[in-house]
Formats: sequence, C-alpha cells, structure tokens
Amino acid sequence: MAERVFITGMGLITAIGDNVMENLRSLRLQQAGIGYTRHIDTIHKEVLPVAEVRHSTEQLAVMAGVPVLGYTRTTLLGLIAMKEALQSAGLTEADMPGTGLVNASTVGGMCDTEKVYYDIIDPNKHGEFLDYIDTLDCADCTQRIADTVGIGAHIATISTACSSSANALMYGARLIKHGMLDTAICGGTEALTRFTINGFNSLKNIDKAHCKPFDQHRNGLNLGEGAAYLVLESESQVKRRGAVVLAELSGYCNANEAFHPTAPSPEGDGAYAAMKNALAMSGRSVDEVQYINVHGTATLNNDASEGKALLRLFGDKVPMFSSTKPFTGHTLAAAGAIEAIFSVLAIREQVVFPNLNFSEKMEEAGVTPETRLLEQYPVTNVISNSFGFGGNNASLVISKYE
Repeated sequence: MAERVFITGMGLITAIGDNVMENLRSLRLQQAGIGYTRHIDTIHKEVLPVAEVRHSTEQLAVMAGVPVLGYTRTTLLGLIAMKEALQSAGLTEADMPGTGLVNASTVGGMCDTEKVYYDIIDPNKHGEFLDYIDTLDCADCTQRIADTVGIGAHIATISTACSSSANALMYGARLIKHGMLDTAICGGTEALTRFTINGFNSLKNIDKAHCKPFDQHRNGLNLGEGAAYLVLESESQVKRRGAVVLAELSGYCNANEAFHPTAPSPEGDGAYAAMKNALAMSGRSVDEVQYINVHGTATLNNDASEGKALLRLFGDKVPMFSSTKPFTGHTLAAAGAIEAIFSVLAIREQVVFPNLNFSEKMEEAGVTPETRLLEQYPVTNVISNSFGFGGNNASLVISKYE
C-alpha cells in the first residue's frame, strides 16, 4: 500500500513577509506587497508595479548566512525559505544526507546574469560575469541550495512555467509514494528580472494598476518574486521521527491540454481535468472542498478559463475561492509552493483569504471570489491551482490531518 504524504515543515519569503508568520499576518491585515521596484534597473521602474521582496541582494545574503559573491538573488531567496522549512520540520544536519530536494525555477540566475550581459559578449572585458555565467542554468540554484544545507539523496529541478513548484510537490510526493524517499523538500524560488518584466509586457499581460483577479475590468497580472518550500514526509517517517503533521497532500494531478503556447483552453479543459483528477486521487468529493486558492492571474484568458472550469466541476455550488496574487504578485515558478503554504494556513488557521481589488463579476463566467477575510471558517480540504504556459495545469488537494 502506497504511503500517505504529510507536510511537516514550511518556509516562505515574499513581498509581504520574510517568513510564514509574517505572510500570514499580512494576509490577515489585507496588506498587499505590490509597489514599484527598488532593485531593478528598468525603463518600467515607475510604470509597471511589481511585488518585490523588500531587501537588497546584499541584505538577503546576510539573512541566508552566505557570501553574496556567486550566489544569485534567486538562490538567496531559496536559501532563506529553505532554512525556515528545515527549522519548522525539526530537521537537522544529520537528516540531510537521506533527504531529497525538488526545486523549481524559471529564470534561474538571470536576475544577475542580465546585469553583466554586455561583459559576457565583449571579449575585451573581464568582469563579474565569470562568477555568474553558470548561474543562468535553473539547476544552479538547486545545486547551491542543496550543497549549502547538505541535501544529498536526490536532487532535481523542474521548470514548467507557472506550475513549476506545484509540479515539484507532485514529483516529491510520487518519490515518497514509490518508496524512493522518506523525506522530500519541495518548492521553488524566483527573482524578478528585466527579462520577465519585458516578456510579459510584450504579451500585453501586465496591468499598470494593481491586478484584479476574476474582475470584469481585469487587465493583466503584477509580477512578483519569492521562494517557498514544504517538507514532505511519508507516514512511516513521520511515525519514526515523531514529527508534527501540518496537513496532508492528499491528491494531485497535472493535466496538460496543449491548447496554445501561452493561452489556456477557452473552456478550461486542462484546469477542469487537473482539479477533477486531483480530487479523485484524494478520495474527496466536490462537496468536501471548502476553499480553492485559484491560479487567478487577472489576465483576460486565464480567469475566464479557470472560472468556466470551476463551474464545470462544481456546478452552482462553487466553494469559497480567492486569488492571493494581489498580495504577492505572480511569482511564476514559486507560485505553486507559496500558495500551497497559504492553503495549509487556511486549514490550520480556519480562515479564507480575500481576493483583493474585486468589484464586478466577469461576463465570461458567473463566479464571484470571496472578498472578505473569513475567520473561524471550517476549512478541511483546499484545492490549490497553478496553471502554466503550454497548458501545463497542476492542481493540489491539501487536507486536514486526521
């Protein structure tokens, strides 16, 4: 019989907090982290709002306890979240050789390599690029994080756009269920870059105001940065360690609809299949879901597609749902893990987080997100959605430990 997979630790850094509790506090106070960049040299600095972690890269290195040279902002964010996750789970240096890491990123070290691009292409210059040229690879941040904390059993990197860290959690859970690992630390890290700002802006997917998920007047996303990791352990390992269980990763599914390189299926085919199959794996019915942390990017196509998928699965009884991206921005590869942690918090704190900036229901799908902070609300099962380019749709079911 396959092992159940439990969440025993969490670590997090975003624009609304340097750790899990600071993020929870900001969510409860409805304090968004969206503003203008202080750390990126871009022509869009005072035009396109982003959700930026407030610390400089040098400050992040101090927080991570490593030298700044050779460590990209992406890696540093990951290290900070990783160290909190290890402490949260009570894992020590002695546990690391038998622990796996499944990390996700889309830009890797581009946040730093793009600063020295002209040095790289000019053969007459000898600048810092020699310290950073290898960091562009998404796997570089994975390896540096693993080396720093001593992880050695299994190391993997996943890059599937906005579903990356949700897929990392799935992969880690599968390794545990198949008896290949007892403990897997899964999540993702992402730093803001000029490349991603320019890229999404060229797709006309960035709002010049604060994003408005599921709103009739939504006009695009706000990019963000951050990192998040969850410690997954088998039921057997939990019993051996006497670990405290925060929640269960009871179901998951990736459903790739392959509709279009950057647009979802208009009818939400992939989103519907991902949620339906994740629920089936969890053994829960549609009536047992109290809250959905939707992908909710506030782009025209995504919200309409996801809204239709919700109606297809739940009919006229769509559970409470909200997008938390108006708080953190869209953190791309890190989003799935960040929102998985928010889902665990919804269960542990019995709270539903509000969908900020909503005013009018969209015409394409008649669904309305929760706009209030609901405290003492009975939450037992949460669906967390992360949908990426290329139709790479991932849904997680996170359940109360019973």
